[in-house]
Amino acid sequence: MVGNKRFHPQVSGWLLALATAALWSGCAAHQPKMAAATYEGPATAIGAGNARSFVTLDAAGKPETIGIRLSAAALRGLPAEEPKDAIEREYLLRLPPQAAGLGYDHIGIDWNPHGHLPQGIYDKPHFDFHFYFIDTAARERISAVGADLERAHRLPAAELMPAGYILPPGTEVPRMGAHAIDPQGAEFSGQGFTKTFLYGFYDGRMIFIEPMITTAFLETKPALHTPIAVPEQYPGPGYYPIRYGVVYNDARQEYEITLEGLTRH
Repeated sequence: MVGNKRFHPQVSGWLLALATAALWSGCAAHQPKMAAATYEGPATAIGAGNARSFVTLDAAGKPETIGIRLSAAALRGLPAEEPKDAIEREYLLRLPPQAAGLGYDHIGIDWNPHGHLPQGIYDKPHFDFHFYFIDTAARERISAVGADLERAHRLPAAELMPAGYILPPGTEVPRMGAHAIDPQGAEFSGQGFTKTFLYGFYDGRMIFIEPMITTAFLETKPALHTPIAVPEQYPGPGYYPIRYGVVYNDARQEYEITLEGLTRH
């Protein structure tokens, strides 16, 4: 600047804005990035081990993965016979507070020592890993009998059904709803059931997502990440997966069953 020369007010405003932007840019450059972090829910005893939920957030605080950590010991000491009712079969997992806003309410793990219907398909010892969008009170209202059976059988709009999936009658279960299956899945193509991915519906609305996995497959200590079919629309705002994972972590002696590539809808 020379002498008492003054800039036009508009020019002065531009210079001030540029100086401010440069200052903040410099500050941002020296600010450390947030570290990606994993947060766990409380443990629930299963067999001789336990399970807990977890969510992984990236450096910007956005969710990447929601899943279950199942200790290897949980595969030992499981009940050998069917429980008296569905409640006894189910192990509930609470989500960590950092999972709030993702669209999930809780996780239910169902142990099936002799599998379940249909015979010749899912009649192998396996776990059903249900990621529920609805709360337990809403689940208790699902009886799937009498007038409620019609609600359990109600088909969703086409845009809410994942590509290639169907909702056959007879898949309804109290406290769950009906199960949509992929008729082109390995278990229906003569390859046998080791793992599969289901969607749950009630009254025309998606209410859970479910990886279903045999204990025999878990015992192979897999490292699997599989793309899944997705619908055009979802039941409400939340983060939904584009694939699921089944991975054995040898260092931690546990399995991770995960919903991955979470995308906001």
